[in-house]
Amino acid sequence: MDYNRRLFLKAAGFASLGAVAYPLLSCDSGGDNTSDSDSTALAGTGAVTKIDNFGIQLYSVRDIIGKDPKGVLKQIADLGYKEIESYQGDQGVFWGMTPKEFKAYLDELGMKIVSTHADTTKDLEKLAGECAEAGLTYVLQPYIGPQKTIDEWKKRAEEFNQRGEICNKAGVRFGYHNHDYSFKELDGQIPQEILLDNTDPAKVMYELDMCWIAAANKDIEPHLQKYAGRYDLCHVKDFQREPEFHQTDLGKGVIDYAKVLKVAQETGMKHFIVEQEEYPESVMASMAHDADYMKALVI
Repeated sequence: MDYNRRLFLKAAGFASLGAVAYPLLSCDSGGDNTSDSDSTALAGTGAVTKIDNFGIQLYSVRDIIGKDPKGVLKQIADLGYKEIESYQGDQGVFWGMTPKEFKAYLDELGMKIVSTHADTTKDLEKLAGECAEAGLTYVLQPYIGPQKTIDEWKKRAEEFNQRGEICNKAGVRFGYHNHDYSFKELDGQIPQEILLDNTDPAKVMYELDMCWIAAANKDIEPHLQKYAGRYDLCHVKDFQREPEFHQTDLGKGVIDYAKVLKVAQETGMKHFIVEQEEYPESVMASMAHDADYMKALVI
């Protein structure tokens, strides 16, 4: 089992639950992707703002992509996803292809890979160089686990600064993707804020997982406003708390994404990435639903 698969499964057990696109925002008066109800609600209010180039974290299709990477990527493109965030699966970040081959294939599909989750604790120079070759902008550490003390969180922040230097030299950016544990108070402090306050913005950026911050019972909008400009990417995924904590299709859970993503966009969020780890029906049914939701979403 690969490193990132273990990380995701560890996170799943921790929370009883089992992540890119540059936000080209379009303004129109309804558009093909706006439902009749949306158009009616917006009548007379002026421009409609949507997120056109939303992306997908490939961990969302982990159960099927390994058998046919190119075929699954084609299906994703056909659904309307424009950007890709990969992860370090059994076949590597580039799914058995070289960095240039992977980039070329996504070019054929009209998509772009801009980030990946990976183990950044080893061989980071090599990984960062390959990611730069494939045209990625970000290399993200997806999981570090809860730390026992504030000092340990500060040490992680310094390690992030060091990794950021390595990535900068290769021409990519280093970042960290949160889970719920970094938003749970420790000695009266929020660990995520310790990381943000003790890392150099020129070296370290962040990806906000909207599901995990909400799961930790923290409000998303005030955090984004407090740390405006520090989050370049976000994971757009939804969940329900009853009858027990579980993920679901976008729009069927507790997060008001029309409100949340508006604040995210206003505070400097650049990339909006769909991620889902549990599926009411099937993997591709959820991916299709989520794509339709993002196309229709008005912020």
